[in-house]
Amino acid sequence: MAPPALLAAAPPPLGKLLPAWSVLPFAAMLLAIAVLPLAAPGFWDRNRNKALLSLALGLPVAAWMASLEPMVLAHAAHEYAAFILLLGALFVISGGIVVRGTLAGTPGLNTALIAIGAVLASLIGTTGASMVLIRPLLRANSVRRRKQHVVVFFIFVVANAGGLLTPLGDPPLFLGFLRGVPFLWTLRLWPEWLFVNGALLLLFFVIDSTIFRAEDLASPGDLDKVAVEHEVPVHVAGKRNVLYLAGVVAVLVAAARLQPPAGVQEAGLAAMAALSWFTTPRALHAENGYTWHPIEEVAILFAGIFATMIPALEILNARGAELGLRAPWHFFWASGALSSFLDNAPTYLTFTAAASGVVGADAARLGGLLASEQGRALLAAVSLGSVLMGANTYIGNGPNFMVKAIAEHSGLRMPGFFRYMAWSGAVLIPLFVAVTFLFLR
Repeated sequence: MAPPALLAAAPPPLGKLLPAWSVLPFAAMLLAIAVLPLAAPGFWDRNRNKALLSLALGLPVAAWMASLEPMVLAHAAHEYAAFILLLGALFVISGGIVVRGTLAGTPGLNTALIAIGAVLASLIGTTGASMVLIRPLLRANSVRRRKQHVVVFFIFVVANAGGLLTPLGDPPLFLGFLRGVPFLWTLRLWPEWLFVNGALLLLFFVIDSTIFRAEDLASPGDLDKVAVEHEVPVHVAGKRNVLYLAGVVAVLVAAARLQPPAGVQEAGLAAMAALSWFTTPRALHAENGYTWHPIEEVAILFAGIFATMIPALEILNARGAELGLRAPWHFFWASGALSSFLDNAPTYLTFTAAASGVVGADAARLGGLLASEQGRALLAAVSLGSVLMGANTYIGNGPNFMVKAIAEHSGLRMPGFFRYMAWSGAVLIPLFVAVTFLFLR
């Protein structure tokens, strides 16, 4: 054996070697998503132009990462493929589920639909619940003139906060389950889930009722159309797709338990999507207004996002322990702030690793955090931040952009990137401050 002095020192982590300016393409990608829909709407409406932007910013970063550390690029590519396959499978399957009947977009019905979505989000995931319910919600409010806020609160609750209770709810919690957090552990977060979702539903009902009454004053005839009694009983067509949704959940749980070779989970998701597509009558897709445009837009933009954010995530992974985080609220706000703009799954892993360092646990087995009260508090804080603050921007969580794309394709003009952040800043940030004082001190 060679003397210690002759042994080659282990190379520093890639994130230690990357310069700060390497995050500029990611910043440019975010800026383009925020500015171009306002500055050049005609250019931005075409998916081909979005693809050119993703290639222009993402391809050089991908090539650079491949020259420095090919495995890092391969890992990012696999995560992107798994991400898009999951979103795509849920998009296809939910597109075959049609909620029929007279749905009136009144404040009470809107609040009830969003509340149902909050429960479903922890059972079939935020993406699954969003895809199942967004089209019925849009149809119910089709006669209303002011309805942007309905979709914004739908994103807050169904696409994000509702998924806090189980590992099936949101990708960060699923990664925690894969690394040793017991499946039922996140149920202990029910007080936070109830507080956040309850407050959002109450605030939404007040806002929607106020806007609803203003529409009544402006045009009683339109309001009568909205407030019509349920002349046609509500029922669901395409019920077999509910089985395919259950199949997606089963594939994810089985893959977590059995740890199959790479590609098996993805093949299972693709099989569920294919079964849905080929066994669902095309008339149901047509009734749902189904097109491929929303999933194409998400796949194109997130290809650029996943590529350009590699340096940011590597730097964060290498230097996360240097951030000086100690208290639960530190981890809540740090993980939440980054989950607002970066993929919340790797952000969750980064901060749970930092939390493991604080309590002296193994970062590869997050169940070790549960051995101490401090570790449990830190794990809860990271879970809360990663899931809840994904609602702060359109790109904080995958379903956010999907819901936005479906709403816009239906003809609803959604708030731009910064206007959406004005909504989240006004509604969510005070709520997260309350969470800090009530649950994380």
